[in-house]
Order: sequence, then structure tokens, then C-alpha cells
Amino acid sequence: MAEQGRLNNGWLNGEAVADLPATDRGLHYGDGLFETIRVDNKQPIWWQQHLERLLLGCERLGITIEPGIVEQELQGFIVKQKDHGIVKLMITRGSGGRGYSPSGANQPTRLLLWYPLPNYPAKNFQQGIQLFDCQSLLGHQPLLAGLKHLNRLEQVLARQEWNDNQFAEGLMLDLNQHIVEGTMTNVFWVADNGELHTPNLNDCGVAGVCRQFVLQQAQQLGITTKQECYTVADLAKAKEVFVCNSVIGVWPVRAYRQWSWPLGSLTQQLQALINAVMPCERLFSKQ
Repeated sequence: MAEQGRLNNGWLNGEAVADLPATDRGLHYGDGLFETIRVDNKQPIWWQQHLERLLLGCERLGITIEPGIVEQELQGFIVKQKDHGIVKLMITRGSGGRGYSPSGANQPTRLLLWYPLPNYPAKNFQQGIQLFDCQSLLGHQPLLAGLKHLNRLEQVLARQEWNDNQFAEGLMLDLNQHIVEGTMTNVFWVADNGELHTPNLNDCGVAGVCRQFVLQQAQQLGITTKQECYTVADLAKAKEVFVCNSVIGVWPVRAYRQWSWPLGSLTQQLQALINAVMPCERLFSKQ
């Protein structure tokens, strides 16, 4: 068993390590980004999309990385792991002195960690989930909106609001009571006119890789998509609702607050498309 506080099966800058430097700015300030990448048959699913988001985040934060080195290390790391699992790729600004100024932190840190696939009840995929009504609100910061940066304390606060297993995910609103996302997912719904709606992420939230896939597939299917500011009143009028991320794919939503929805046809269609890329059955637990 790995010692508490030590890395289990991790690489730091391309080499197997047991510890992360205590001076790393990722630890001190959340000064960095991460990607959670599902691996099936030793292939990183949607890798190019993950890389594009990572590079966008690095550009916005002013962190310089070599994409070729990141990809080479990722592939080398995956080869040494099991066929299926999760890679967490973190990029921090590197080590520096005390204080917020990044001056002197000139060597970004590349960290790779391996995790087994999570287990979820099959009913999450087949029957749908109930969303918890999170009271923790997301603040606005357009400079960080869309990025998967290392500071996820808002999501931590939201996720610790419930322990009841009847809720598989929680829905988060922003300071203006607009729908943003789940604690670990993006949210979509089919409006009564057949359009596919999802919140815009201009002020906060994570622009998920699976979210991008869903929007692209909807366009190919000839479905009108809209990304705007929405309230729960808009969600209440939906015909079908689902959440998604790059590990689970798509979960139908069957209930939130006093509302309920059936398992919709578009949700099922998207599940089938994603299942062809990364089989959801690998995540089924025996519950």
C-alpha cells in the first residue's frame, strides 16, 4: 500500500516518482491545469480535444509547455499501465518562492497519475439519475471560464453537501441563479421545440471534452443547439435532460427538485454514439 501523501504509480516530468516538490505552485496556489483522460485498450480517448483545451489553458495562464513532450510522456506512461483506466494529467507552473508573483517559476511541472476505472450502478446509464440541488454557487471569473484549472474548491464544497446515494450528481448555479453545470459534468436538455440547450460558459464552468463531442454530434444530426443563460425555469420545461463527461459519457437525468423526465430518444442516441468510442459497460458496478 502506498504511504499516505506519496504518489502511487505516478510520473513527474517523464520519470517515475514518489513525491511532488513541496515548493510547487500547484500545491500553493492551484497554479495550473489538469485533464482527466479515459483510457480504453491503452488508447487515450479524445486525446486531441483534451490537448487543445490544455493548450488553451496554458496560453491563458502564461504557462509554456511542449505539446510533443506531453504527448510522448502520456503514451509512454499508458504503455506501462493496465488496458483500461483513468489518467490524470496535471500541468503546474512549477516551483517558485513564496508570494503570488510567478517570477522565477520557469520550469513547468508535468504530472501523470493512473487510477482504475470508477464503478457506477448500471441504472445510472440505463434508467437515469436524480440531481441534487446544490446550494454552493459558482462565482464569476471570465479569465478562467471554460478552463479545467487546479482550483476546484467550489466543486468540493458542492459535492460535500450530500451523502445520500439516491443522488449521483449535483446541479450547480452561479451567483445570478443561472444554470452552469454539474459538480463533475456538463448539463444538456431538449427544449419543447426540439432544440438542444446547454448553458454558455462565458463567466464560469468547465468546457468539457464530452460537451464538445455532444455539440458536434448534434450539429451532424441536424439538431439546432443553443448556448445561452438559463434558469431552472427553463430546465423545468425540458422534454429530456442529461449530463455528460469524458469518463462516464452520458447519464440521463430522470429527476431534479419536483420535476421528472423520461429517458429521451436523443439521449439514447448520444449514448450509443459515445458507447462506440468508450463502452459504458466497463463502468458498471454490481449494484
